[in-house]
Amino acid sequence: MSDKITSSHDFIAILDFGSQYAQLIARRVREQNVYCEIVPCAIQPAALAARKPKGIILSGGPASVYAENAPACSPELLELGVPVLGICYGMQLGCKMLGCDVTPATGRREYGRAEAAIVKPSALFEGLPQLLEVWASHGDHVSLVSCEFDVLAKTANCPNAAVRHKSRPFFGVQFHPEVVHTPLGGKILRNFLYRICGCKGDWSMHSFIDFAVRDIRERVGPVAKAVCGVSGGVDSTVTAAITHRALGKQLTCVFVNNGVLRKGEFESVVEAFEKQFSAPLRAIDATDDFLSALAGKKDPEDKRKTIGRLFIEVFEREARRLKGVGFLAQGTIYPDVIESRSPNGGPSATI
Repeated sequence: MSDKITSSHDFIAILDFGSQYAQLIARRVREQNVYCEIVPCAIQPAALAARKPKGIILSGGPASVYAENAPACSPELLELGVPVLGICYGMQLGCKMLGCDVTPATGRREYGRAEAAIVKPSALFEGLPQLLEVWASHGDHVSLVSCEFDVLAKTANCPNAAVRHKSRPFFGVQFHPEVVHTPLGGKILRNFLYRICGCKGDWSMHSFIDFAVRDIRERVGPVAKAVCGVSGGVDSTVTAAITHRALGKQLTCVFVNNGVLRKGEFESVVEAFEKQFSAPLRAIDATDDFLSALAGKKDPEDKRKTIGRLFIEVFEREARRLKGVGFLAQGTIYPDVIESRSPNGGPSATI
């Protein structure tokens, strides 16, 4: 689906280095009517180049670039000829790959609100005031000694708060433009997307729905059937709605009552599907099974795993009763995707 979307729309790749804010970067980019995806930082340059990105954003992350097993990306990504914006850890990593030293900050680390002063004109800060309120969170600094970089902005504690390579389209900011604590951060990202990357801004969530519906129809075909697990939450409900729009009666939704839903939620979800979606729904009340399995358990993590395991068992049992099902539709949100797919193979920093 993503390849088809990017074939007709500008595409920005966001490399995940374990940042808790990676999904916020994606949200801010999409708010600017530009399509983007969070991809593993270990993505192969050829695979990314094949998708013809208009730009690359290197996310932040909790590690230090000089630490053992710190997440990294291929230096060849900086050779693709497209603009790159490094944010916090991403700036440090990009600068390191381009010959700079990264060292622990002398004195206190910079965390929280700071005032960045723009010291050199740049397309990144075009149309912005000279003093910017920003949100910083870092314990390392980039040293530009013997490096081919220009300083674009500085704070009281960070002399290189924003930089630009002199001959490559690499920009870096040592603060987080994606969070609300950087009030003008959206304009900084917009400048990167439009003034530096040359994006057209012709993507919208509505266009995503159109592409998703067509893609699901092509994948499933006119005969095969699909099953979708729903929980009553936004992520699974949106997935069910889009998939039902694409497949109609070829889709069956399965909703399992695990006994710990909010009061009246089971009934309200069933009513919503019957009246608003007209989607076939198998509503399974497995309250007794779940409560029996949870009896005597006190540890929250043990309870969570028990609910997850039993849900899979009940869902699979019901799905097997359906005939001709060849596809599973599952909806989730970006924080879950990020935490499930760490940049270095283990659990990412949890949101």
